[in-house]
This record gives sequence, structure tokens and C-alpha cells, in this order.
Amino acid sequence: MRDVSQKPHTLRTASAQAELRCAPATIGAIRSGTLPKADPLPVARVAGIQAAKNTSLLIPYCHQVPLDFVGVDITLREEGITVVTSVKAVWKTGVEMEALAAASAAALTLYDMLKIIDQTMEITSIRLLEKRGGKSDHQLKESRPVRACILVLSDAGSKGKREDTSGQAIRDRLEALGVTIAALKIIPDDAGQITAQLKEWSGADPADIIVTTGGTGLGPRDVTPEATRSVLERELPGVEEVLRAHGQERNPRSMLSRGVAGVRGKTIIVNLPGSRAAVNESLDVLLPWLLHALHMLRGEGHQE
Repeated sequence: MRDVSQKPHTLRTASAQAELRCAPATIGAIRSGTLPKADPLPVARVAGIQAAKNTSLLIPYCHQVPLDFVGVDITLREEGITVVTSVKAVWKTGVEMEALAAASAAALTLYDMLKIIDQTMEITSIRLLEKRGGKSDHQLKESRPVRACILVLSDAGSKGKREDTSGQAIRDRLEALGVTIAALKIIPDDAGQITAQLKEWSGADPADIIVTTGGTGLGPRDVTPEATRSVLERELPGVEEVLRAHGQERNPRSMLSRGVAGVRGKTIIVNLPGSRAAVNESLDVLLPWLLHALHMLRGEGHQE
């Protein structure tokens, strides 16, 4: 079973379709209500809903997903029946298997209840129509390269006494999305140097994104939030909120992080914690959705 604990909750939707071919007389019997096993349509709808809710019991590697909605629509045609299912959940993984299970169970229920009068029936197809939600819907689509700068705040790291792992983690994650790393620099936890570096990278020939790591806690040398806030022109409180909320579900100390996020000129600046694990957790929830903000910042509106 795949580990999805690092994923954020997002709205996931899926729809699937099953086709059942049968004789025209069978359709007529359904419409006239003369079937030996009563009306199969409401029974098939309930079967589809139950199958969606119990997909993880039927298919071993599926996660148990708390479903918010299951819909089962059944259309009678001249020589067949079409079942279309739709499923919604705000969760960490997709619901396409739930939609397919619902379509399958509804079609099988129709087959079971109609086989007494029609031996020619055949379930001809079961297929996924659409799935939405998650990172697959938000891949980087840029007309020009996105440039990022990474600033590591560490007294020990700036003196070569500690290996940088958090900055390298940021580099790896951004490059995997096609982002160009224009600079990666390690400096001490000094407010003046932090402010100067942020102004330089967001000034002439600005980076699209600046990500800092370190100095967001309560230590006497943790001054990154104050230094960052002093250069911001507009804050992004929603980014700060989601980072802490996502982290708090995984580490109770996340509430103590004071990182801020915002915009200076055409540059988005985000503070991340100093540990590699916390950085990766933060990027799980930030990427690639943060890149969508670049289109808004450039006046290009919302990217579909």
C-alpha cells in the first residue's frame, strides 16, 4: 500500500461509465415495471453507492477514503443501459477506483436482476471518464523558465561547520518541476545580511521565487521572519497558514514556526523551517500550487 501520509488534502473527483447491452424487450420490461425481481434501477444505484464506499475492501491496495459524495445515474437506451458514476472526496489520494467500482457494481446488479428475462446481455465496457484533483492537475506550464533563489540561514553552515541538507532538498524539489536555480547561498542568521540578500535577488533582474530555510523558530538568532517581513510589500498569509496547518498534523512543534511569505516586486518570498524533513513536508503542500501564483503576479490571471 502506497504511503500517502505526506500528501495534503485536496478535492478529488472522478467519474466512470459502464455499458450493458441487452435486448430491446428488456428495456421495455424495465419501463413497464413487469420484471420478476421488481425495479432494478434503484437497487443498482444503491449497489453502486455501497461499492464506492467499500472499494478498499474489494481492491487490496486501495486506501480507505472518506467519501463526501457518490452519484449513480442510469440511462435506458433502445438496446442497452448506461451507468455513469461520480465520486467526490477531500482527501490525500484520488477516487477513480471508487468511481469504477461503483459503475461495475451497478452494472453487475442490473445484470443479476435482468438475466432471468434476457440471456443475451453483455457488459461491454467499464471505463474511467475523468479524474481531477491532486498535483497532476497543477503541473508547471510556463511560457518562460521560472528562476528561483535559495537562501540558507545558518551560523554554523556559513562557517562550513554544518552540511547544508535543507537547501539541497529545496533545489532537488524545484528542479524536479523544471525550475531553474539561479543561486543557492548560505549566510549567517544576521538580519542585515538577510535583508540585503532578499533585496538583491528581488531587485534588478529579479528571481521569480526566493525560498529561505532556517531561522524561523524562537531562538535568539532566529530572525528570518522579521528580516523577511521588512522587505515584503504584500504578505501571503494563506501560505503561512497552510504550512503550519500541514506541519502540525505531522509534528506538534510546527506551531512554533514563525515563517512568513509574501511578495516584493515580481518575486514571491517564502520562509521554510531549517530541517530537511520540515522542508520536504512544506514543499509537499506548497508545490506545485505556489507556481500558479506567478501567473497572478504577472497579471495573467488564474492558470487552468
